Amino acid sequence: VQLQASGGGLVQAGDSLRLSCAASGRIFFSSNVMGWFRQAPGGAREFVAAATSGGNAYYADSVKGRFTISRDNAKNTVYLQINSLEPEDTAVYYCAAHKVRAVFYTVSRSPDDYDYWGQGTQVTVSS
Repeated sequence: VQLQASGGGLVQAGDSLRLSCAASGRIFFSSNVMGWFRQAPGGAREFVAAATSGGNAYYADSVKGRFTISRDNAKNTVYLQINSLEPEDTAVYYCAAHKVRAVFYTVSRSPDDYDYWGQGTQVTVSS
């Protein structure tokens, strides 16, 4: 399974970015919760957002209202629209997939619960 993230870059505060993550390989995309995490220099990897195959979305409190996660199951791709970027958003952004193993489940915000990871895409926001 490969997750390929793209769309990062160097932007100014207030700008917008759209990150993409395409999944390939032996993955049944619709059976996975797709998530975005980020890691700032010297910091821990933190949850940003997640989306179920049915379209339910979950966000970290710090990004609510500015970040929007979406997914296109037909294209095996998950997106993260980031608006009103702030210098504090500077980090490497990672996409991840959590294989759903039960009919009823709770969407996890812990990186330890995700099975597959992309290589990350750098987002740098200048003030």
